Amino acid sequence: MTAADLLATGFATLPDLIRAHATEQGGKTALAALEGSIDYATLDALMDRVAAALQRDGVAQGQSVAIVAASRIEYGAVFLGALRAGCVAAPLAPSSTPESLAAMIADCGAPIVFVDDEAATALAGQDITAKIIHFASLEDWLAPERTKPSPVAIAPGDGFNIIYSSGTTGTPKGIVQSHAMRWAHINRNASAGFGDAVTMIATPLYSNTTLVSFLPTLGWGGTAVLMKKFDARGFLELAQANRATHAMLVPVQYQRIMALPDFDSFDLSAFRLKTCTSAPFSAALKADVLARWPGLLVEYYGMTEGGGTCLLVANMYPDKLHTVGKPIEDHDIRLIDDDGNEVPQGEMGEVVGRSPAMMTGYHGRSDATRSAEWFDAEGRRYIRHGDVGRFDEDGFLTLLDRKKDLIISGGFNIYPTDLEAVLAQHPAVADCSVIGVPSEAWGETPVGFYVPHTGVDTGSTEILAWTNAQLGKTQRLSALHAIAELPRSAIGKVLKRELRDRLAEKAL
Repeated sequence: MTAADLLATGFATLPDLIRAHATEQGGKTALAALEGSIDYATLDALMDRVAAALQRDGVAQGQSVAIVAASRIEYGAVFLGALRAGCVAAPLAPSSTPESLAAMIADCGAPIVFVDDEAATALAGQDITAKIIHFASLEDWLAPERTKPSPVAIAPGDGFNIIYSSGTTGTPKGIVQSHAMRWAHINRNASAGFGDAVTMIATPLYSNTTLVSFLPTLGWGGTAVLMKKFDARGFLELAQANRATHAMLVPVQYQRIMALPDFDSFDLSAFRLKTCTSAPFSAALKADVLARWPGLLVEYYGMTEGGGTCLLVANMYPDKLHTVGKPIEDHDIRLIDDDGNEVPQGEMGEVVGRSPAMMTGYHGRSDATRSAEWFDAEGRRYIRHGDVGRFDEDGFLTLLDRKKDLIISGGFNIYPTDLEAVLAQHPAVADCSVIGVPSEAWGETPVGFYVPHTGVDTGSTEILAWTNAQLGKTQRLSALHAIAELPRSAIGKVLKRELRDRLAEKAL
């Protein structure tokens, strides 16, 4: 079948789509990076060699294949080759502690792990029974050129990948996503122009944020340009050189790019679509991107676990930039109270969602899976998003905060995002975050952290007074601390637990 035929069906696998692209446009670049590029024919052949080698080594269909490395062309080939063998890709964050990496490898049951130099060093002292393959010696491990793997039949419900949540203590939960879920991600992008796209991949390949852009690019036959490590100027230089058309970036990346003094000197005229997800995206930053960066700006709101997805086409709704948009087609999002009852229109509640793109569950954690689920009166399954939000009269969703980050002070609910929005307006504040800390008098009290603007000499006492003057009496910050840089995950989420730990240790 041709790629067009496959894309028109009710279900197709990514390995089959890549095989079709290799047949029809084998010389087109599939993956590119600073160190070089490979076309679809070469990628398809490399996937065959990976799949055949996995089968030779006794890795069975349905078993996990772990990858711990920075983004590179070979990473993409191993990930995709594992899928062709019917295996489940388990991309792990190299930034995790060695102990956590070892625990995740054991948890997913991977009999083989692919690593780069950094990961090899981190895992050297760990008790790992899995076979370790270093990317530096990948060619020696691969099956011989032109080797074909034994064909495997892949059903929609079969595992595609396991994405581990960004836990900071213990073993993160493994989120199992099926081929059907990933097909939904590819299929929903029919109008996004990925067929002739040059997509900048500036976040790590172990992140779901990355995969929801990376996978559709290859599924539709575009080109994915991989960055090993993000930096704002490097991104613009690579985008300009490759005449990039698409990009998925997280808010902190947009912030750093737009803050470059010479941003306007780069030629970004080829851009058609820029997307954003994973963290709060301020209305002011969206407006700046709209004003100075060509192409559509689309914000996605959703979860790695699936559930419901909202979409905001910022260019079309400049008066709704404070929202995350409306639920997309076939996605049902409800708001519920603490007792699990739906709240009336206009009231705030916990976000739960249902769609064709939902996780199978947490790997080996049936209790955690049940805790993440909510069922409506008809017994339909929804996933709890963990956020608190409110729908406006036009059906646009405004997020108020993460439910777990809600601060209850003196019986009043305080949403950190409300306080952060005010604090961020001070001209001396480059970045900020607010957390709740225990208080004998109030139960909890809000404490702020801010990164000072370079060259701006304004003390925290003055900024605290200014911020509290803009807030309601029950919202006011009890303290404000300057910090050189907010701790963030690789996809830009502020690690509030680390801020609490630093405050407890006075390690600011």
